[in-house]
Amino acid sequence: MIQLALLRHGHTDWNRAGRIQGRTDIPLDDDARAQLAGLGLPAPWNGADLLSSPLSRAVQTAELVADKPPQTSASLMEMDWGRWEGLRGVDLKADPSSGFRDIEYWGWDFTPPGGESPADLRVRLIPWANGLPRDTVAVCHIGVMRVLLAHAMGWDFKGDPPFQVKRNRLYLVQIDPAGWQASPDQIRLEPRV
Repeated sequence: MIQLALLRHGHTDWNRAGRIQGRTDIPLDDDARAQLAGLGLPAPWNGADLLSSPLSRAVQTAELVADKPPQTSASLMEMDWGRWEGLRGVDLKADPSSGFRDIEYWGWDFTPPGGESPADLRVRLIPWANGLPRDTVAVCHIGVMRVLLAHAMGWDFKGDPPFQVKRNRLYLVQIDPAGWQASPDQIRLEPRV
């Protein structure tokens, strides 16, 4: 059995403005860099393999909390939001013709115009995760985390999610050929002394 610890990247200017980032490569903002510099991975996760999305916000987060550069994997790239990237979700939601919907109404096949669905992410993420050789910390994005946690919990993107993805916390998934399980507990990053 392999344990996978998922960590969402720190804030960017686009996050704070409510803009959809997707695959647009936006770096961490100054406040996020300062906050993450004061946090570290707790044991035993500080000795686990370290992977991240190749997008700068994830790489920077990994470097700051682990004091070393991560290996990157394209499998951990954020969901492609297509023509909605750079737009604000609140504005899309206010426009009934946009097709935008809240996560509890997605289903696995919800696809932004020109983008990819949660099912598309699952096709690339599950083989990647099943191929991990050791316990791993993966610094990634909320869309990636939602898909991996939904898969582990049997949630179908319909109704209220059984989890909330917060920053500066590790979300644990046990990967076993007999089935996946997600831990209900989250592990906070530790303040540096």
